[in-house]
Amino acid sequence: MTAVRPDGALPSAAGALRLVESRTTGPTTVHVTEYVQAMSAHCPYLAPSVEGGLTNWTVYEAAGGVPEVEEAVFEAGVRSAEWIRTQANRRHGALVCENIAVRGAGREVLAWPHWALKNLYAPVGVMFGKFPVGEQVADHRGRIVPEPPVSFLVVRFVVRARDPLFLSRTPDLADTVAVAADDGRDVFGQRSREWKDVKLWARERLPKRP
Repeated sequence: MTAVRPDGALPSAAGALRLVESRTTGPTTVHVTEYVQAMSAHCPYLAPSVEGGLTNWTVYEAAGGVPEVEEAVFEAGVRSAEWIRTQANRRHGALVCENIAVRGAGREVLAWPHWALKNLYAPVGVMFGKFPVGEQVADHRGRIVPEPPVSFLVVRFVVRARDPLFLSRTPDLADTVAVAADDGRDVFGQRSREWKDVKLWARERLPKRP
C-alpha cells in the first residue's frame, strides 16, 4: 500500500483509478453544486462544511476491472480517512468532509470498499457513506434523497449523537459508533492490509440473517 500523501489523494498513476481532478472544494469535472445544495436539506452539517471550505472532492476515472477498481477505491478511502484523522483538533474540524468521486463507476465498485472501511474506521470515529449513481433512497424522515451525479464515497467524522440511529440494520456497528474515539491506533492492527484479505474479513462481518 502506497504511503499517504498530505492531501489524502492517490497519485495519478494509480492503475485502476485515473486521477482526474486533485482535491478541491470546487470540482469542475463533475457537476455537484446543485446536488450538494439539495443534499443540505437532508444533512444539517453539510451547508456549514461547504461554507467553511471544509468539503473537498477528489475525482477519479474507473480505468480497470471491478476487482482492481474496488481495491483502488479502498486504498483511496484509507488515505482520506488517515488524512481526516489529522484534522480532528483543528477549528471546526468536526465539519471536515472528503469525497472520493469515481466517474464511470456504479454500485458494484463501492459496496465492498465502503463496508470494509466503515468497519475499520468506526472505532476511531471516522464514518464512510456510499452514494452510487442510480441509487434512490429515502432518509430517516421518509424524504427521497437526490440521486448523485457521480458515484462517490464520503469520509467524515462520526456524529456520535446521530449516526448510531442510522445503523439500525447493523447494531454492532451502531454500538461501536456510539462510543467511537480516536486513540491513535493503526486500524489494521495485526490484520493484513492486502485488499483480498480485507475483503474476506469484511465478508465475515456481514450481519447474520435470521
